[in-house]
This record gives sequence, structure tokens and C-alpha cells, in this order.
Amino acid sequence: MPMTDRKLTFLRRFASTVVLWSLALWTILSGNETGFVLLISGLGLVGLLEYYLMLDAKKLPNFKMFGLFCGALMLGGSFYLLGWRRLNPDALYNFEIGALLLFMLVVFARQMFVRVVELVPLETMALTLFGLFYVPWPFSFVAKIVYLTPRTADGFVTGHFYVLFLVLVTKFSDMGAYLTGTLIGKHPLVPHISPKKTWEGFFGALAFSVGGGCGLVALMPEKLHFLKQTDAVILGLILGFAAIVGDLAESLLKRSCGAKDSGRFLPGIGGALDLIDSILFTAPMMYFYLRFILSR
Repeated sequence: MPMTDRKLTFLRRFASTVVLWSLALWTILSGNETGFVLLISGLGLVGLLEYYLMLDAKKLPNFKMFGLFCGALMLGGSFYLLGWRRLNPDALYNFEIGALLLFMLVVFARQMFVRVVELVPLETMALTLFGLFYVPWPFSFVAKIVYLTPRTADGFVTGHFYVLFLVLVTKFSDMGAYLTGTLIGKHPLVPHISPKKTWEGFFGALAFSVGGGCGLVALMPEKLHFLKQTDAVILGLILGFAAIVGDLAESLLKRSCGAKDSGRFLPGIGGALDLIDSILFTAPMMYFYLRFILSR
């Protein structure tokens, strides 16, 4: 009996999900710092490349190669300064500010030699720099979370369990939005951006993220000892809301570029940007909340 397209799509999605989650969970739970560098930097750079390729498909001007170089510098610098140099996360801000100023200087200098008038130079600079602010910079907060909490006496990182919390609560939000919206969704949320998103899915996402956060804190009290149940509820609401905004932000970007998926990096799922779109918004929220918790 021939396999239908729906079954084939399901099998591809299932296989991609199993492989991806196995790799991600092994990397997170093992605390392997080299694995973190490869996984986070790899996903961030592929996501940035997909952003520039969507611009290319829409014939929008950008400095793709320079943008990718800057993205690699931003992601790699985070791990180098925090992981190998073991600097305080606060010290990374000076590097990021300097890097962004350098990026702007080079982009402006390059456009001075382009003999085109009107908005093309401005569009090129804006679209190139926006990619850096949209993908690698917020995604680098995952690295900051890894190194935010104190290491053990043996020198092993402890922040990777908070990355696990971040990823799972974010995915709980996505799952809650999908299940609730599919089962009882009737009232469109933002139909001009994503017709399938509903208000029922919105509240379902918040409920699932809060429930998932509380469950993780209850299951791993020693690994997440900086978080209490009250923190789990607050973070569940914050991360759930940020995940929804992140998903809608990418939908807006894809609609503007006329793309269904950001790429074909993951068979049956789409691109890397489709995978990390919510984390781009939840990772900074998680980081700053942890900073608040650690300073109490």
C-alpha cells in the first residue's frame, strides 16, 4: 500500500523531532560545554542564514556574508568569554557593545562606496543589522544562562539545568497553544499574521507553560534550587507570553517575505529559525529573571 503524503510528512517530522530532542537533551543534561558551543552556535548561525536567504528570495538587499561573520563572532565570543575566560556575564556587555559598534562602522563604510541613491543603502544596512539583533544576539542569552549560576567545586557548570527549564517551558507553551487551539479554538488572535492562532490557544499556552514550569521545579528541586513554585508560576506566565510573541514575530517575518517555512534544515519541521523562534524571545526573559532571583 503506497504511503500518503500526510504519513510521509508525519514520519519525517517524528524522525526529526526524535533526533533533535535526543541531541539537545544529551547536550543539556551532560553539561558538555563543547556540545553547547556547537549546538547553540550552529542553530543560531543556520537560523541567521535562513533569515538572509528569505530576504534574498524577496529580492531585499543585505550583506549576508558579513552578517554571518558578525553572528559567529557574537555567538562564539559569548562562549569564549564566559566559558573559557570565565568572565562575569556583566563583562560580556562591553564586548557586545564594542562588536555592535564595529558592525555598524563596517556596514556604513561599505555602503559609502555604493553609487545608489534613494532607500537602497538604508535598506541594506537596516536589514543586515536587524538580522543580528533578531537571531544571534537574543540567542546568545542561552549561553549566558549556562554560565550565570555558580560552578560546582569541580568546575562543572550548573546553569544547563536552567536552560533545560527554559527549553521545556517554551515548548510546553507551543504545545499548549497547538492542542488548545486545535481542540477548542474559535476566536482568532491575529488573523492578519497567523489565521490559525486563537485566543483559546493563547490561554492554553499560558496554562501549559505554568503547569510545565511548576512540574519541573517539583521534579528537580535540587537542580533548580534557585527557583521556588512562585517563581515557576511567574516564569511560566512570562515565558509563555514571550513564546507566543516569538512565534508570531517569525510568522510576521515569513509572511512579509512570502515564505511558508524559514528553510528545510529539519525534514518535516522546517528550518532552524522555525525551531528557535520562541527561544529568541524567552531566553532573554529567563536570563533577566534569574539575575533578579540571584540578587535577592
